[in-house]
Amino acid sequence: MSQAPLLLELFTEELPPKALKKLGQSFSDGINQSLKSQGLLSDTSVTTSFATPRRLAVHISDVLEKAPNRRAQEKLLPVSIALDAEGKATAPLLKKLAALGYPDVAITSLERQGSDKSETFYLSVDVEGVELSKGLQAAIEQTISKLPIPKVMRYQIAPGTPQVQDVEFVRPAHGLLALHGKALVSIKALGLNSSNKTLGHRFLSSGPIEVKHADEYATALKESGKVIASFDLRLEQMRAALIAASKGKQVLMPESLMEEVCSLVEWPVVYTCQFEEEFLAVPQECLILTMQTNQKYFAMTDANGKLSNQFLIVSNIQTQTPEAIISGNERVVRPRLADAKFFYEQDRKKPLIERTALLSKVVYHNKLGTQLERTERVSKIASLIASQLKKHKPSIDVSLAERAAKLAKADLLTDMVGEFPELQGVMGRYYALNDKEHPDVAAACMEHYAPRFAGDLLPQTDTGTILALADKLETLVGIWGIGLSPTGEKDPFALRRHALGICRILLEKKLPLNICELIDTALTQFTQAEVKENAKTDVIHQFILDRLRAYLKDQSLDGKNYSTNEVESVVSQSPQLLDDVLQRLEAVRLFSGLDAAPVLAAANKRIGNILKKVDFEIPKLVDNKLLTLDAEKSLAKALEAIMPEVTRAFEQGNFTAALQAFATLRNDIDQFFNDVMVMDPDTALRNNRLALLSTLHSLMNKVADIGKLAA
Repeated sequence: MSQAPLLLELFTEELPPKALKKLGQSFSDGINQSLKSQGLLSDTSVTTSFATPRRLAVHISDVLEKAPNRRAQEKLLPVSIALDAEGKATAPLLKKLAALGYPDVAITSLERQGSDKSETFYLSVDVEGVELSKGLQAAIEQTISKLPIPKVMRYQIAPGTPQVQDVEFVRPAHGLLALHGKALVSIKALGLNSSNKTLGHRFLSSGPIEVKHADEYATALKESGKVIASFDLRLEQMRAALIAASKGKQVLMPESLMEEVCSLVEWPVVYTCQFEEEFLAVPQECLILTMQTNQKYFAMTDANGKLSNQFLIVSNIQTQTPEAIISGNERVVRPRLADAKFFYEQDRKKPLIERTALLSKVVYHNKLGTQLERTERVSKIASLIASQLKKHKPSIDVSLAERAAKLAKADLLTDMVGEFPELQGVMGRYYALNDKEHPDVAAACMEHYAPRFAGDLLPQTDTGTILALADKLETLVGIWGIGLSPTGEKDPFALRRHALGICRILLEKKLPLNICELIDTALTQFTQAEVKENAKTDVIHQFILDRLRAYLKDQSLDGKNYSTNEVESVVSQSPQLLDDVLQRLEAVRLFSGLDAAPVLAAANKRIGNILKKVDFEIPKLVDNKLLTLDAEKSLAKALEAIMPEVTRAFEQGNFTAALQAFATLRNDIDQFFNDVMVMDPDTALRNNRLALLSTLHSLMNKVADIGKLAA
């Protein structure tokens, strides 16, 4: 079978920029998968995706002209249904064969698989390989139908003519290109017939571009059409051009903005613009956000992170005289910055504390009251947390935590946050500093939202840390209490993120705070009966631990992530204090590297299984007088010898030493299980042996359940 590269392009009007990358990848994946399922791809086929504002395209190497013939097997019906009592074909079987296009097949030619009631008829047939034109036609129809189109447009092809046709697609399509090597592949899609022609850049290219070979597509578009067809290549060229134009400054290039701008241009060209320095008096976060959100511009900062009055734009037009482009963009951004300046100046005229009372007019949730009621709950929770932490860290100021809680949500009522909700907390900090609030209070107005996302920084101040915990606990308990806990992928109130934030703060900052007590503290601040009824401490505790599991699996020691078993050995014990979890996990990792670890882990698991089956109270102390066998005497003696060492190491927080001390028990434990029958008919002997195992199990599990390592 001859093979050659395949090129398929769908030329359209400007595609939605936020969807372009996903559309391009889905288009290429869909074509690839369909052709592969039809046997038209070889083992060496490589798929390359192209996506620009006006085209979706895919190039696949080594595509067959015709798929090879193959032997196919179709599952029919169970024999019990397919045959009647006389062994003749039933109507369902005949109907099935007719539907498959084989009405005259003899029953004797059918294959039987399975036995008894599961015995089933199968039809084996020779299937002729599909030709590329038919296969590609099916592929593009399937792919178009499954594209992740955010919103479908309906338009007409050839209006006012007998060939008029209603078409639905993300944007009107104007061209279809399909080449197999040099040969045109005849297909149809969206009312278009395939050709070997496309169009280049809307302004920089002139006339149709004839693609003579599938491999020449990207080169032809670049040289003749001023189009960089590859999304990834265009993105990297744009990134390099931005860095080059920055002239040593730091360019702010969030990936979401980069991809959106890349989806707006086919031939990216970077120009430097500037705005008046007077606007730099406005908090730079406001200026950056308005430039990025409203204008799709790239702000620049100096080495210290201070905003420059110069910014970069990515244009779709290359010219030797860009002055008009530059001045036009400078003129456009000026009113936006002026608006930000106006909002900032107006907001500062009213202190945050005066806005707090107005939170009574803002509904938080109809079942949980207003933002003011929420603020009061958070304030009480923060006060109680601060009081508890003060016992361990006397420098903590409870009054600062209470003050920060009262002010933290007040910036929601400012004009700036009304315009840019993303700035909540950020503007709170600026306005608090303007009001001469304590620096820690101002910082907490921003820090209490942290961590906002995976890998985000934690609050840096004690006040911010306390308020962050209080805010997240209030949200978690309240929303959970009104029956809006996460289900499947739905988590509209980001409770998983809040729970993870609680985990990270307690764990990474090593705060000696009991999770269950924190949940109870938050719960006591709610007056709603529904919350008190539904927000169960143990359930929410387990929800938080589930987030802890996921977090710990991403942590590593010596470059190696912790395994599921290692994490489970610590988390399965439902810790209520998280300040030493990482140390316990590290101890487990080091313990698992010991030669004795597999034996001890298996023994611990075995002991746990034995103890689970006991439905009576086990004696708390071992009676040495009832130890009759050498193996149990030896184990009891060895256990008694290491107990002070393990207890001392545990109390000192030396979890590694505590676990590794058990290595000396390996032989004694092995001998015990070889020689001793735990469930002896003699009740006294049985209970004493269970007491010995229970003591050993409790001691071994002080740091972690090492039995999980044997799972």
